[in-house]
Amino acid sequence: MSFYVTLDKFVKRHHLEVIYVPEEMTKIRITSKEVNRPGLMLSGYTTHFDPERIQVIGKMEYSYLNSLPHEEKMAKLKALFEMKVTAVVIANNQLISSEVVELARQFAIPLLRSAETTSNFMAAAISFLNVELAQRITRHGVLVEVYGEGVLIIGDSGVGKSETAIELVKRGHRLIADDAVEIRKVSNHTLVGQAPENIRHFIELRGVGIINIARAYGSGAVKNTQGIDMVIELENWNPEKNYSTTGLNDEYMDILGISVIKSTVPVRPGRNLSIIIETAAITNRQKKMGYNPARELLSQLGVEE
Repeated sequence: MSFYVTLDKFVKRHHLEVIYVPEEMTKIRITSKEVNRPGLMLSGYTTHFDPERIQVIGKMEYSYLNSLPHEEKMAKLKALFEMKVTAVVIANNQLISSEVVELARQFAIPLLRSAETTSNFMAAAISFLNVELAQRITRHGVLVEVYGEGVLIIGDSGVGKSETAIELVKRGHRLIADDAVEIRKVSNHTLVGQAPENIRHFIELRGVGIINIARAYGSGAVKNTQGIDMVIELENWNPEKNYSTTGLNDEYMDILGISVIKSTVPVRPGRNLSIIIETAAITNRQKKMGYNPARELLSQLGVEE
């Protein structure tokens, strides 16, 4: 499945000045995560040139074009627009001649301008497109931020995921998503989760109903997006199952091709799940920093793994 972001969303996000667009920006789709500076293309080398990328003309490209005789300059710009690129962005608030605008009209190419420097604009644009066009799935569960760690809580319906999330919010942590978590693969090592926009900041609590967490507990109790650092699966206590008590052997879950550390927490009356999840988050953070309490204990006891 391919994803896209509309040009109007891109323009609003980066505060771009619209010089010309051939149609409503909501109908123009950006499908490539990459952003390109067309210096090589303007110099005549077109091998591997990808017209689906947004083309950014920075100071170097602008200076190069202005160093050419007028007719040659316009011929090179015409060759760029003829490639039917997704859009052309002029960085650094550089001047745009009426002839360039006419080329955009002739070939129906969106022409935009940014006040940002070329590097700053490209960095922001690539970061934005990596998130918006990322491969994604939706998982049933709850996503919370606990001590800076993104914790995805999964489990069967009715096991207590939402109730645990409410308790964590009351203890000062933040809710990202309840019930449906949209997970995006923004890099080969990073997953980011968020709630679908129409249910963002809402949580369903059996016996009580729908709660708006931002209204009930304040805007500091919610967050729109969060990287996923670990998964905690809640399951009803099974006396025949041997649950890990040392944490020496890590378990992982595959999400979009990325292995995420996972813990299975049995649920039964009397267990404080919020404190367990807080402790799991702290321990996971320690492990990422190179410290494993279970290994330290075995070392002090003189026991080999």
